[in-house]
Amino acid sequence: MSASKKNTLQAWLFLAPALLLLLAFSFWPVGFGSYLAFTQYNLIDAPVWVGLDNFRELFADELFIASLKNSALYLLVVPAIQVLAILLAVLVNNQLPGIKFYRAAYYLPVVTTVSVIGVIWNFMYTDDGALNAVLRWLHVINEPIGWLSDDRIALFAVMFVTIWRGLGWYMVLYLAGLQSVPQDVYEAAVLDGANAWQRFWKITVPLLMPTILLCSVMSMLAAVKCFEEVQIMTKGGPMQSTYTALFYAYEFGIKSLNFGRALAASLVMSVFCVALAWLNFRYLQPRKK
Repeated sequence: MSASKKNTLQAWLFLAPALLLLLAFSFWPVGFGSYLAFTQYNLIDAPVWVGLDNFRELFADELFIASLKNSALYLLVVPAIQVLAILLAVLVNNQLPGIKFYRAAYYLPVVTTVSVIGVIWNFMYTDDGALNAVLRWLHVINEPIGWLSDDRIALFAVMFVTIWRGLGWYMVLYLAGLQSVPQDVYEAAVLDGANAWQRFWKITVPLLMPTILLCSVMSMLAAVKCFEEVQIMTKGGPMQSTYTALFYAYEFGIKSLNFGRALAASLVMSVFCVALAWLNFRYLQPRKK
């Protein structure tokens, strides 16, 4: 056996355990689940092929259409969280007194479980909770706001929790990107007379584009697949106003045992996620000159 073939064989042997795990826990479930999306399946009886019937029922269901709209609306968290994370990263990249405590404080929600975060914010959002109390003390409101009981604002209240929860994670990623930018580039820009805004827009942002691409893809996919916050905080209410597409799939799959309909909804969302990822790579990927 030649040396190149031997090296190739050794590489595949090292990759084999990870590939087997991916095959067992990623590729096979995705493939089998995609097949079940075209069947009638309730976990008890054998799957029965029904073709596109599940998808026809999906798009005839007003609740699923509303869930899709909510999932699309949830994408509003992406620009908010990215802009705030970049600004925070620029701030914590400076050597200020107590900056390590500041970084840790913003990262704390990332390592806190979603169930704890949901309980905390449920308490904050109640009529006599801390948020309404502060707004009353500031004379902003006279009557308590039903953050999670008003169907007009409940989804936005949940979205705010998503932003608060993920901000520290993306801040750390952007901080790593900022610290990889050579300082001599900024020094040369200062000598050329560039002000702080020009240095940020002409140097920092272009050099952060690979990190911006990564964070945008991750945050978009996380927003579209939002489930935990909805399950813990609202369970789809009030009046099904916080249903997302993934929560819709959970309701039909786990609670109603209509796995065909649930997996069809999941497949639609998978295609949507792939399209979003493609758009990010199409428009945010740095161009080689």
